[in-house]
Amino acid sequence: MNDITYVGKHTVIYTVSRHAHESWEFVYCTYGSGAFVFDDRRLDYREGDVVIIPPMVPHSNASADGFQNIHINMVSPALSFTSPMVISDDSNHFLLDAFNAVFFHFYSDRKDTSTLLSVYGDLISCYLVAYQTGSTLTPVVAEIENNIISNYADSTYELDAYLHSLPFSYDYLRKLFQKELGVTPHRYLTDKRLKMAAELLVSDANAGAKTISDIAPLCGFHDPLYFSKMFKKKFGTAPRYYLESRLAGAIPEHDSEKMKVKLD
Repeated sequence: MNDITYVGKHTVIYTVSRHAHESWEFVYCTYGSGAFVFDDRRLDYREGDVVIIPPMVPHSNASADGFQNIHINMVSPALSFTSPMVISDDSNHFLLDAFNAVFFHFYSDRKDTSTLLSVYGDLISCYLVAYQTGSTLTPVVAEIENNIISNYADSTYELDAYLHSLPFSYDYLRKLFQKELGVTPHRYLTDKRLKMAAELLVSDANAGAKTISDIAPLCGFHDPLYFSKMFKKKFGTAPRYYLESRLAGAIPEHDSEKMKVKLD
């Protein structure tokens, strides 16, 4: 269901007395830090953390220096958690964006507010499940990943220049990135560009109208010949024949593991 029944905000506050809710409560700390105290445990939190509290679980909240938060009560979220826990937002702050949107729509007079709240309830639940089960990247690796995702379609983007601008050894960053994401930063960049190219080649909007010279720069490749070479290495066929191969069933997925090659 993921029905949101209440949304609130705390400005700077130091204590919240012991209480319980009939519904689930999600508390996003937007400033400061503190601790939730339950009957059998204590959960410390800080800015960027979400504290998840199941129904009818008594709890209190206290901070020596004060905290701010957005708190949401939700009925029947799609979660398998059975006890309180803390989950951290990622460096993109997608959870914070969702919490802010929920607060806005809960108090707005716009039409279809209930539909929007239900959608955001689903989104928040999905984020919490994903962040709880997924591995956490170190901040510098998350920063590199975000930078690549933000710039991979730009053919003037210089990944090496960006990596050298960070206050860490280039080799250290390369190895750490590969350890946490399974590929080097350059392989990650190239894979993003090739995936985008494959999607453009088979998109209805393209329908064969764009040439390789047109598509290459749209995907971050300034050299069409190099683009064609990398594309064929990954997908086993030249870009111009990719759509035909897809239609024939020879390439079931853009990111087929069987077609991965070393691109570094």
